[in-house]
Amino acid sequence: MNLNVRGIRCSVDQETTDFLNKKLQKLDFTEDYLQDLDIVLKKETSGQAYHLDAQLHFRWGTVKQVSYDSYELLEGIEMLVDKIESVARKEKSKVIEK
Repeated sequence: MNLNVRGIRCSVDQETTDFLNKKLQKLDFTEDYLQDLDIVLKKETSGQAYHLDAQLHFRWGTVKQVSYDSYELLEGIEMLVDKIESVARKEKSKVIEK
């Protein structure tokens, strides 16, 4: 799986990267069918909120979008990874059923 993480109006420091990599270990089961994972961490201009987006690119051509809004960056990353895991499991079950 190719991982691409970028920040908009916020820096993706080493602590954030390490935390994200630790949480993404939950996605080891997707190694065979998740080709690319693009994550964008965006700090909103008004207030202190973060908007997190992830695009999942599966080997069979399907692209899924997952988003989460949070006031805390690390909490938002945890919830985003949970959503990514849920979408990946659902997509895998759809392909197996066909």
